[in-house]
Amino acid sequence: MSAWQQWLQHPEKVWVRKCFFYIHLWVGVGVGLYIVLMSVTGSTIVFRNELETFPSMISAVEWIVNLHENLLLGNMGRFVNGIGAICVTVLSFTGAIIWWPGINNWRRALTVNRRSFFARFTWDLHSAMGFWGFLFLLMWGISAFYFSFPKIVNALAGFADPSDRYADRFLDWLSMAHFGRFGWFTEVIWTLLGLMPAVLALTGVFLCCRRIVYKSPPARP
Repeated sequence: MSAWQQWLQHPEKVWVRKCFFYIHLWVGVGVGLYIVLMSVTGSTIVFRNELETFPSMISAVEWIVNLHENLLLGNMGRFVNGIGAICVTVLSFTGAIIWWPGINNWRRALTVNRRSFFARFTWDLHSAMGFWGFLFLLMWGISAFYFSFPKIVNALAGFADPSDRYADRFLDWLSMAHFGRFGWFTEVIWTLLGLMPAVLALTGVFLCCRRIVYKSPPARP
């Protein structure tokens, strides 16, 4: 069996996938709590402008904004967020690679069987949610990196597009997309989708503990 055939039929046996799996696993464990924090606070401040129309809520909203943007640590917190953004991007790419379950199982990996036992349900939820939310997760990771290190991103954009025909528009769109600033409907959707990274982090930590700590076999055959 060639390497390509093995990837199509039994990807769990391909050593490259195993490498990406462990990168995904340990990066996820390392930043799991951070992702939950960013997920919950990000969803909370999607309606920041609307919430701040109530004077009694301004100070609370600004505190949450500062927590989300700077971890209440100023420039140091913004730098940590940049590292976190890199980790989220790495998790997105590695997750996309290790998601592939083989040609006989890929349809099942798109859905969640609510009747399955808890460990299997958690695996299905993590896998399916990661697949359907991949572009959102990647967008949040890249846009968060831009917010944390704007000079680096602007320099790269200037190198890639010296005439600024597309780079500025793309970065403006990226800034708006981070919080769904395209109208109230998208803001509602973003508020709900913003909790997705938290669910992925929690289910991922559960699966890690089950596999590594308790030495249980993978939930999906």
